[in-house]
Amino acid sequence: MRTLVARLDGDGDVLLAGPAVRAAATAGEVVFLCGPGGVRAAELLPGVTRIIEWECPWIVHPGPDVRAIDIETVTALLHGIRPDVALILTSFHQSPLPLALLLRLAGVPKIVARSIDYPGSLLDVRLRDDPSIPEAERALEVALAAGFQLSDSRLAVVEPPKTELDHPYVVVHPGATAPARTWSPDRWAKAVVALTAAGHRVVVTGGPAEAALTEHVAGACGTDLGGRTSFRELAGVLAGADAVVVGNTGPAHLAAAVGTPVVSLFAPVVPAARWAPHGKHVLLGDQNAPCRDTRARECPVSGHPCLDQVDPAEVVAAVAEVTA
Repeated sequence: MRTLVARLDGDGDVLLAGPAVRAAATAGEVVFLCGPGGVRAAELLPGVTRIIEWECPWIVHPGPDVRAIDIETVTALLHGIRPDVALILTSFHQSPLPLALLLRLAGVPKIVARSIDYPGSLLDVRLRDDPSIPEAERALEVALAAGFQLSDSRLAVVEPPKTELDHPYVVVHPGATAPARTWSPDRWAKAVVALTAAGHRVVVTGGPAEAALTEHVAGACGTDLGGRTSFRELAGVLAGADAVVVGNTGPAHLAAAVGTPVVSLFAPVVPAARWAPHGKHVLLGDQNAPCRDTRARECPVSGHPCLDQVDPAEVVAAVAEVTA
């Protein structure tokens, strides 16, 4: 049996699709359809046998132009895969129906997804939404509705490489694709100083585009790994840490997938009930701030009060709590 699993967002969303992938993999081959921002996470998911990258114009931000030739090409590609069933995994604010239409035109015989809109003949199994369910469990429920079996909703990745860093250490990951979902740089830098003063060795991580940020945050106290690890290598660094301090971004879910406790600087622009790390964690930040549920990428409130009112001493205390 061949299953197509589609999650067209970024790394964190793809990692949260992991339980659904493992469920589908119990019955055979899994082809994973993802956007360019999710490929490196898809490569780490147990059960994925093939990855197809597609920059979907109604999911990727900012969206590319919609061109007939691109739609025709991806439809032909999906037709050539010949999946027996497709699972479309989306966030509550996304519609699965445009992709369901392409899959139907590609001849996919069974399509399963959540949809708040009437799907007509585009879906064979339609699930309603429940805003209280964590995202990983929402994805798994789609797989279960398709007939797959799996009772374990934990996150998981393939075995990451061992890090050469000396233990013990705490990871601080200050970056995020949406600035509203992380702490301000100066607050991160002060947290590194506070953690060091509390006796922790601090390792600061980030992508190639975040090198200036990680250098600032690491300062004279932390070890700066910004731009020096692949995503797979980052998994190894996170796996070796006592705890990870991070905003609401992909590496928070990667830390959960490798079993490392998370201290999450979590802005309430999206609900924590859905998006908090799917493992041992402590949330910091005002979850009732004015930005709540706005889905803002840039903070809509002057001073970023939901997070910047958090004191670095609270981070130190939270690290002590999750590592106790």
